[in-house]
Amino acid sequence: MQVFNRHVSARGLTVFGFETVLITAAILVAAQLHGSFDAAMSGLWRVVLITALCELCFYYNDLYDLTVVHSKSEMAVRVLQGAGAAAIVLAIVTTLAPAAVIGSGTALTALGLLLVAVPAWRLAFDGVTRDTHMEERVLIVGAGPTARTVADLIGSQHDFSYRVVGFVSDGTTPAEVAAIGAPADLMELIRRHSVDRVVVTMADRRGRMPTRELLQAKLSGVRVEDAATMYERLTGKILIDEIKPSWLIFSDGFRASRTTRALKRLVDLALALIGLVTAAPLMLLTALAVRLESPGPVLYRQERVGENGRVFTLCKFRSMRSDAEKGTPIWASEKDARVTRVGRFIRVTRLDELPQLWNVLRGDMSFVGPRPERPFFVEQLAAVIPFYMERHAVKPGLTGWAQVKYRYGTSVEDAMEKLRYDLYYIKHLSIVFDLTIVMDTVKVILSGKGAK
Repeated sequence: MQVFNRHVSARGLTVFGFETVLITAAILVAAQLHGSFDAAMSGLWRVVLITALCELCFYYNDLYDLTVVHSKSEMAVRVLQGAGAAAIVLAIVTTLAPAAVIGSGTALTALGLLLVAVPAWRLAFDGVTRDTHMEERVLIVGAGPTARTVADLIGSQHDFSYRVVGFVSDGTTPAEVAAIGAPADLMELIRRHSVDRVVVTMADRRGRMPTRELLQAKLSGVRVEDAATMYERLTGKILIDEIKPSWLIFSDGFRASRTTRALKRLVDLALALIGLVTAAPLMLLTALAVRLESPGPVLYRQERVGENGRVFTLCKFRSMRSDAEKGTPIWASEKDARVTRVGRFIRVTRLDELPQLWNVLRGDMSFVGPRPERPFFVEQLAAVIPFYMERHAVKPGLTGWAQVKYRYGTSVEDAMEKLRYDLYYIKHLSIVFDLTIVMDTVKVILSGKGAK
């Protein structure tokens, strides 16, 4: 779940919101049991701090990603992991800041209560939301590949309470899809199946779009939207295969204000300065490790394409042999033999990217944005992937939506998939969205995912 993302589901918000109340209540009940209720009420900041730390630990154990946590056993394991992590974090925090202690044993008792309350609440919530009366019934107009993709996404996710009731034939329905009616029968199908939402997936709409029936459905109170909008909501990425330039032009979003961009730049400057100062000892140790393991320069400089197509020089700690690339550039691969032992470690931990703080300070990059690509690959990818150059509408980033949602790209197919995420980020660019990406980046680093 992207907690602050504007497209977070109602289910996800309900779980997050109720558990905020549940954790706070557990702390106050524990304080009452230990005779420290008055201390808790007089220092509410401590209750807020413990609640936030507990939720952060639950978040990093994917308890708020309802698509990941979809079985009772997995939920129980993740609650135990989250509570265990919270106990460790709280012990460290209270040791470093004794003023955060509400009362002796209060935090541990609260965690014990949560081990019972959270699973019980989740089971009750799951039972209620699986009731067919709580589901939104979806009718898909069209039966081609896009229609089947949308139907499969609806069936596999748990964040939104959608259920597909059937497909409306578009005249080219394949044999493996059982359509429940024709476009002319749309209103009858809506009434018969109590449809709440109609999703139009026709790629070529000229002459076949049931415009009159769809307008009638919309005026009768049924939600009508295209496949790209539904796909975006379910996946957090843009369906670039099916959309036309007009969709990008007239779609909501893609309009970050000057204020947002200025605030983003101020945040970048502040974080880059703080990062360079605090990470200086770590950068020194990394530089020494790189230099001692293999001959060659400590820093690796490479041209990358930035905002509006401007080429800049990116700096990283060298993670490959100094003779790793000669002639035509090639993508990194799984277990790339050119990567040194130190290089593999600093890639997994992202230490190799610390020198890019200088690029952020210079204005070449932002903390959050699409991954900067090399001019050679940009030229190749732009020739085969639609809308590829649109990813340069914003500054590239140290981290980004595509980087935390998808693995390291090594092919044109990977580049296309990452572009779907990049365009989604550009469409919904905001400071709070950047914050969620930074939080997810920490989770990716801790898990070691995505590095090459």
